[in-house]
Amino acid sequence: MSTPIRSEGWTVRPSFVPHGPTSPVTLLADDSGLTQLAGEPSVAWQTPWHEFSNLQLLRFARGMVLFATADGVRYCWRRHGLAQYEEFRAMVLAHGGTAERRRRRAGTLVVAVVVLVASLAGGIGALLNRGSSGVAELNAARAVNLSLKDLPSVWNGAVITGCSIAAPLSCIFPTSAQVITSTTTATTLPKSTSMWGRVTSVFEKCLGVSLANDRVYGAAGQQPDYQISSEIFGSSSFGGIELASTTQYYHTTTMVRRDTKEMSRRNFGSCFTTSNVALLRAASGGTLPITDVATSWQPVTFVRGWSRAGVAAISLPGAVGRFHLVMAVVTAGHYEVTIGALVAKWPAASQFVANVVSTVLSRVTSSTSKAI
Repeated sequence: MSTPIRSEGWTVRPSFVPHGPTSPVTLLADDSGLTQLAGEPSVAWQTPWHEFSNLQLLRFARGMVLFATADGVRYCWRRHGLAQYEEFRAMVLAHGGTAERRRRRAGTLVVAVVVLVASLAGGIGALLNRGSSGVAELNAARAVNLSLKDLPSVWNGAVITGCSIAAPLSCIFPTSAQVITSTTTATTLPKSTSMWGRVTSVFEKCLGVSLANDRVYGAAGQQPDYQISSEIFGSSSFGGIELASTTQYYHTTTMVRRDTKEMSRRNFGSCFTTSNVALLRAASGGTLPITDVATSWQPVTFVRGWSRAGVAAISLPGAVGRFHLVMAVVTAGHYEVTIGALVAKWPAASQFVANVVSTVLSRVTSSTSKAI
């Protein structure tokens, strides 16, 4: 008989019930099952071990992650610190699960976040210092992003700092607490042998554009005045789905039109998605794709405007089954917005994601955009 475990300081995603608590979470484990105490005051959910499948415990340098599937939903508990790891490891192994240690490559994760700033339809060239507070522009960009009000009641949102295996979109989208501004005129292009340079090469070879002429990752790009992301939203719908968006506000509409011209190429949707698959693989230490691994997808929107998207099937570390990464870009006026979705069941979720794209598109097309 195993010694019962009581462990505090966890978070869980998704919540066990719609709008249910996701933190603070205390886990109680014994030979009969796993009990979760969540929220304040705490609410208890008890699940026998035989009702779980695909138990998996991952250990990192500074924390651990527990995965388990129940009633077709993949749950993830995360905890900072390694106290009681060995007790959980023994418990998971005793009930048919797996336990392994993952060493994150800190340098690679930093590269992935830096590359994102370029990959979100903005470019890495010609950073511009505008010299104004731009409060109105920043607030407008923030208002364009997705929010919980745009999503059904079963969704929840979270502010995630850094790349987290429990929320893969956090390895693509910067934290919503961060405002990225243009502060310098210096331009630094990636070395072709660096991870950043290899991701850039994946996109440019796919699209058929040179580093010198590329506005998305290359030397021809112009950075926005402001960039800000939404929270990462999650739901158990469609077998599990995450959503996030990043809005960029550019100083002139001409800059956006020039970016849109490059992004209007026939294969942009698939190539942009492939480059973000490369980002996810870089974040997990995987092999970058050498060919286009995505397909272009044109969301059917209920408003008129420019949008492009792509879809790629991917595998995720620590997750069972295949997922689909969907990357969409919409542009209008001073705005370029990137929307990302990670979903288990595709194309079942295609209409839902298209409606999300429509929601964002309606905001940027209705915003005042005086040409400069």
